[in-house]
Amino acid sequence: MICALREAERSGQGQVVDAAMVDGAAHLMTAIYGLRAAGLWDGGRGENFLDSGAPYYEVYETKDGAYVALAAIEPQFFAELLTRLDLPAELAQIQNDRAQWPRLRAAIAEKIAAKTRGQWCELMEGSEACFAPVLGMDEAPAHPHNKLRGSFIEVASIPQPAPAPRFSRTPAGPVSPPPGPGDHTDALLTAQGLDAAAIGRLRAEGIVE
Repeated sequence: MICALREAERSGQGQVVDAAMVDGAAHLMTAIYGLRAAGLWDGGRGENFLDSGAPYYEVYETKDGAYVALAAIEPQFFAELLTRLDLPAELAQIQNDRAQWPRLRAAIAEKIAAKTRGQWCELMEGSEACFAPVLGMDEAPAHPHNKLRGSFIEVASIPQPAPAPRFSRTPAGPVSPPPGPGDHTDALLTAQGLDAAAIGRLRAEGIVE
């Protein structure tokens, strides 16, 4: 819509905006098609470096039955991950050796399973290991980062994502819950010219709430 409005401002002509959901879904695959063309995405499902095929881009279970996510793709981040996991630095040499991925996955899984999610959060905090805890919907609003940023708000005691993106000059106004049946009946009918008696009759007859 913004593109169409800008074009109308410049050319003085309007145009149809054809925005299909299937096109948006296709665009989400742009990066993957690029990787495929470059020969970096040639495996099946779950066999590539961004779809859980690579052991350094994966979700692992912790000692307490929770989960953590790793995404240490770049060599320097993977080296930091090995250090934080107390794994041999020489494993960095097999990071992208697909034949060695089962061995590497097993080593990482064993380490992760030895500590709780909370312990790993403490060990990884402030590092460049590309680590994050996997949070439930009840946990996400309480996470320190989300609380500090205000990523979630409560509306009528219901937690939900805060308005985004954020604008410095025109911030979003207060968020209110959706109206219930009948909340605006009087105001809407009054705006249409009905008086209190007429609205009362409609309500008495069950025509409006």
